[in-house]
Amino acid sequence: MHASTEALPVVVIGAGPIGLAAAARLIERDIEPLVLEAGPGAASAVRDWSHVRLFSTWSEVIDPAAEKLLAPTGWVRPDGATYPSGGDWAARYLQPLADVLGNRVRYDATVTGVSRAGRDRIVDADRESRPFAIHLTGPGGEERILARAVIDASGTWSTPGPAGGSGLAALGEKAAADRITYRVPDFKDPSVRSRFAGKRIAVIGSGASAFTALAHLADLAKSGDGKGTHATWILRRGISGSTFGGGEADQLPARGALGLAAKAAVDGGFADAVTGFRTEAVERDVDGRGRGHGHGRVTLVGEDGRRLEPVDEVIVLTGLRPDLTFLGELRLALDERLQAPIALAPLIDPNQHSCGTVHPHGVKELSHPEKDVYLVGMKSYGRAPTFLAMTGYEQVRSIAAALAGDREAAERVELTLPETGVCGGAGLFDEPEAAEQGGGGCCAPTIVTIGAGPASSGGC
Repeated sequence: MHASTEALPVVVIGAGPIGLAAAARLIERDIEPLVLEAGPGAASAVRDWSHVRLFSTWSEVIDPAAEKLLAPTGWVRPDGATYPSGGDWAARYLQPLADVLGNRVRYDATVTGVSRAGRDRIVDADRESRPFAIHLTGPGGEERILARAVIDASGTWSTPGPAGGSGLAALGEKAAADRITYRVPDFKDPSVRSRFAGKRIAVIGSGASAFTALAHLADLAKSGDGKGTHATWILRRGISGSTFGGGEADQLPARGALGLAAKAAVDGGFADAVTGFRTEAVERDVDGRGRGHGHGRVTLVGEDGRRLEPVDEVIVLTGLRPDLTFLGELRLALDERLQAPIALAPLIDPNQHSCGTVHPHGVKELSHPEKDVYLVGMKSYGRAPTFLAMTGYEQVRSIAAALAGDREAAERVELTLPETGVCGGAGLFDEPEAAEQGGGGCCAPTIVTIGAGPASSGGC
């Protein structure tokens, strides 16, 4: 790498928890970061689920290097034993951290492409000595920035999975967009309550987000303004002993309580379960028979020809996937199933992952044929649903050490993750293919970034 390239910043894509932690770790190593955030403020994706409570406590979602930057400002560390909501996380930690970073963070900066300067994907000559060229759009229009390395922490929030059982949008899904949401609704919002109260709602998905929706739809049904609210819970597999997670055996108590709350919703008659159903089509229901087009209810049609009773709304919670479109000129080595780095995929693949922890990992597992480009955080996990903030913090610690030339620190593991003790089926995976394909026993996810707190707490 040329000396002029060494003087360039490391561009971090995304000012979420892992992107900001990456910036803090780079500063700790005397490397200048530049964080590019598409939203108007820090943690824009986290703010989208501000009403949702994390399964991790405050002590598990604050990066040590970031805390060192915050300490001199008079920042007060939240009680480490309590569970923040997404809104708490953004307001009390992530935005203050971004403020400390100052002009090292640029907002309203959407990255549209990353390449080697003067080299497209197929050119070998002098490739590794060339800086990265990052194309972005912002308030001033199009722009090009050069960087010595790129850390993509843009996450997966912007690309939720569809309702369709094949991984593609179901026929008619886009046309019925006004009746479908791909997020856990904020039932504390009066307009949201009005939309769902007294309605029949289909919930597609079998993970923690689906549990959250079921539990809160049951709460809505029991409230004064929600009488008549009823959920149809649609699972692509059957119900087994692991469907609701580990319950009291789960070492993430908030997650275990959430599974129990979802089970109570079904047992209490507030939700009916439809199993083995893969959605093939979403049809407008005008005449009550599931046919025609209009603005009435919608009917879900399965690949096996089953037609469910019409519903007023559909909540699709089938997981998230990475947006790789702006990385097309880089040489990435990604697993063909998970779209995660090849060396990382076996550690997190729900088709193979056995009971125990996800092995802590760093630069070795996250490297690509394209030197000095890294996918981190949720983006590194591709379609796997088992990510934890602590894992991301360890990733960027290792990468910063590698960029500083400290290979010993880069390859050293500085994180120990707790085991869940929850085994036997992919009970909390949003895409439960392992259970359907007989791929062996999987743990319920040891690590989750977002979800609900115990139902009794009032948090989502």
